[in-house]
Amino acid sequence: MEEVHTIPLCKLIDEFSLEQIVVPEDLRERLISTAEVNRPGLALAGFFEYFEATRIQLIGKAEHRYLVEQTSEDRRACLDRFMSAKPSAVIITTHLEALEEICTAAREHDVPLLRTASKTSEFSAALVGSLSVSLAPRITRHGVLVEVYGEGILILGDSGVGKSETAIELVKRGHRLIADDAVELKRVSAKTLVGEAPEIIRHYVELRGIGIVDVRRLFGMGAVKNTERVDLVISLEPWIQGKMYDRLGLDGETIEILGIELPMITIPVRPGRNLAIILEIAAMNNRQKKMGYNTAEEFNKRLMGQMGIEE
Repeated sequence: MEEVHTIPLCKLIDEFSLEQIVVPEDLRERLISTAEVNRPGLALAGFFEYFEATRIQLIGKAEHRYLVEQTSEDRRACLDRFMSAKPSAVIITTHLEALEEICTAAREHDVPLLRTASKTSEFSAALVGSLSVSLAPRITRHGVLVEVYGEGILILGDSGVGKSETAIELVKRGHRLIADDAVELKRVSAKTLVGEAPEIIRHYVELRGIGIVDVRRLFGMGAVKNTERVDLVISLEPWIQGKMYDRLGLDGETIEILGIELPMITIPVRPGRNLAIILEIAAMNNRQKKMGYNTAEEFNKRLMGQMGIEE
């Protein structure tokens, strides 16, 4: 069963500077558990069959106009039905007037009533984006996450294979560290995986024989980053004599993390190999593939053409 994550409503109030109109006594204990939000037009009209009370409800110009055009008695009854469904929070957008009936119903049913000056569509997009990150499914993997030429590279491998040393070498070459040893991965959309470091070890690297190193203090703020999208996974393993490794790059190996397929490259490690340069080339090559050019495929076409073989 997938773990359910939550975020305190108070954190959203602070993040979006929301005006607090009706504040329940237990506001600090209110938790939001879904990244979806709702425009409650149908609920205000009396249709509750598919109403999701766990979603934050946004009242924009359309809902507000519908309420204003009703008589005071009808409006009171409409809002009483709506608030009795116990929505997790109601936010009035575009700095519209908080009608007396909606304030009364919110107090009676202990529902947080908030307001923002932002337009409904803009606020909805920003809110969903924030909630998608905060409530995303997540997993922690043993590895290193770095940004190389704008590409997020997740380095995996057994302890002692050289992940942290490679990360430090990349930082020295002008790239950025996101996480060392433990990487928290979040699925923020159907195609996007984002990684970050646990707060307690953020910006630190462990180097055997030296100890813990503060990368931010040693190399400056430009050497670190809090979060990064994962574009490529590189698995480091000790060189195994006789094992067949990919020589052309045609295999197209992938790895699934949290339901997302990511390209993966297995790189054998042995003395004398400059892993930092290899990872730089891997990052540039992966970026080139996303831009529509695959060197391995182009070379294979040229080779087949030279041999007179049609694909």
